[in-house]
Amino acid sequence: MTYDTIILGAGAAGMMCAAHCGGRVLVIDHAKAPGEKIRISGGGRCNFTNMYAGPGNFLSQNPHFCKSALARYTQWDFVDLVVRHKIAWHEKTLGQLFCDGSSKQIIQMLLDEMTRTGAELWVRTELKDLRKTERGFTLEVEREGQRQSLTCSNLVLATGGKSIPKMGATGLAYDIALQFGLRMTETRAALVPFTFSDGKFKDLSGVSLPTRLSNERTSFDEALLFTHRGLSGPSVLQLSSYWREGEAIRVNLIPDLPLFDLLRDQRQSAGRKDLTTELARHLPARLVDYLSQQMPMHGNLADQSDAALSDLSSALSNWQLTPSGTEGYRTAEVTLGGIDTDGLSSKTMEAREIPGLYAIGEAVDVTGWLGGYNFQWAWSSGHAAGTAIASRSF
Repeated sequence: MTYDTIILGAGAAGMMCAAHCGGRVLVIDHAKAPGEKIRISGGGRCNFTNMYAGPGNFLSQNPHFCKSALARYTQWDFVDLVVRHKIAWHEKTLGQLFCDGSSKQIIQMLLDEMTRTGAELWVRTELKDLRKTERGFTLEVEREGQRQSLTCSNLVLATGGKSIPKMGATGLAYDIALQFGLRMTETRAALVPFTFSDGKFKDLSGVSLPTRLSNERTSFDEALLFTHRGLSGPSVLQLSSYWREGEAIRVNLIPDLPLFDLLRDQRQSAGRKDLTTELARHLPARLVDYLSQQMPMHGNLADQSDAALSDLSSALSNWQLTPSGTEGYRTAEVTLGGIDTDGLSSKTMEAREIPGLYAIGEAVDVTGWLGGYNFQWAWSSGHAAGTAIASRSF
């Protein structure tokens, strides 16, 4: 069977690309249903983009690469698409946009867009062989127990990265890229919880509070969650993309709290109050109890000198921790790194040395922050490849 374009991967980027390619398009995925990451995202409501999405919210060895695609298909273009499909949405914190209803509405919207343009979808289909030809590509796939031969002029790699293997994630796009001579950057689990081998936070599991988490590269002001394995929550997931093994992180437990002034004032008016009791007014009580075993915070407020209160405030704003590692691809929301952008056109996502081969979405070395940014990259890069294919072929 012959197609103009075959897209490997029926995720966000792949379906978006299929809706814009034109011609005869086939999308292939080995999963039983399309858009599995969309389905589970945002607690089932899909954080489909972010109001503030821009190049500064993405990591890549070439930080300029994402600029063209993001500018040509913005978050507001996607919002317009959502509105046209009559999907109600709302804004949460930090510009995150979610469906009022279900993430399945976004999947259905993309499927409807594919149907409108005549694109086909094959799920439960495995790629068995792939070769480059003078006119394009030949593929051997297995579908419903039967082998089929396919040919196409354009091949789009949209199979994502290695994150969440239990959902079927593999390094297929990377293997194909290497097969055709494209270079790879180092891949790592990103937007992922930190772990501590000694189980030091097991007794704090479930405690959450606003923090400022930082290392030598950056900082994030968002919530932190203690778990039985270590640390999670938005601030942790964000910082994990900028962290390397063996590095320390800094936790500011009182980022917007003038704790020294508050404690000193209370010392004047309620000096007999226990210091930990007063601290528990500003921090979770279980956390105060835990920290009291590591930091000097014993006695009444009246017993504390200015120097002691200053030292305590400094310690709480600069708590140094060194994670053992992360939970890895098992729970990582995305993969950092991927197909080297030096080998791709930033306007079309086409491989510079292999006409007709495109790479989009998470497979590429462009990784967004937590909060809808990675979906926006999927929409923007999928749109860039799809419209490029359409403009050249039809």
